[in-house]
Amino acid sequence: MAAAMGAVSRIQSTKARACVEGELPLIEAPSTVEPHNARVLSRQFFDRLAELEEGTHDHQYVRNTLIEMNLSLVRYAASRYRGRGADEMEDIVQVGTIGLIKAIDRFDLSREVEFATFAVPYIVGEIKRFFRDTSWAVHVPRRLQEARIELVKATEELATRLDREPTTAELAELMSLTEEEVIEARKASNGYTSASLNSALLMGGSDDGEAALADFIGEEDAAFELVEDFNSLAPLIEELSDRDREIIHMRFVDELTQAEIGERLGVSQMQVSRLLKRILGRLRTGLVPAGA
Repeated sequence: MAAAMGAVSRIQSTKARACVEGELPLIEAPSTVEPHNARVLSRQFFDRLAELEEGTHDHQYVRNTLIEMNLSLVRYAASRYRGRGADEMEDIVQVGTIGLIKAIDRFDLSREVEFATFAVPYIVGEIKRFFRDTSWAVHVPRRLQEARIELVKATEELATRLDREPTTAELAELMSLTEEEVIEARKASNGYTSASLNSALLMGGSDDGEAALADFIGEEDAAFELVEDFNSLAPLIEELSDRDREIIHMRFVDELTQAEIGERLGVSQMQVSRLLKRILGRLRTGLVPAGA
């Protein structure tokens, strides 16, 4: 099972030294405890959990038993999505379990609220986040989609365990991936969400007003294409005869008509038309690669 479920399965066969030195009832199969019994037993386990040092064997046993006893809360929250495929339901239960673990780590009996009331919002919140995070704005390979889901789970588990953001190396070790694959999964997350071009952006101070995201997105500039054309034409024009270059200059720089060019050259308008057609044809041939 995925990383989020790892804590559930790591209950020692020794039954935690006779269930924490006999201070708690021995529960052979915590996941089968009925919900109404789980509510009563959870208070006893939370009382003991608060007294234990984090990271010890006893603390691990009590925490894991609480997780298993309350998995029915995850199943309850996931039941509203029962119409989805089996694979997706498994993912929903796993991310819901992350919410359950968060609730257990943050629950305080002094709040005088039932644990189920406290935990369900955490569970539902993780499930909703799962659907939000797995709604792809662009196409991403299935391999990276799955890696992204596992990355979210592993990050949550390690952040809870370490009380800080995990490093790439720590995530890679937990997920059994290389650091490069973890980095790739992080980059893939950019494909999850997209912003509307009408999204408002606050500009500077409050007096500067707002601007739309679309105002900052560049457009194709036709001038760039002209620059490319000029740079491509320059060596071809250099290869023309002095007379041909003069005709090109008069027509496209001085913007003379064919009749006016003919008067300057002492030829007819028809001859100027033929000359221009030949010159432009030569330039066009030089610009367009053979076979294009």
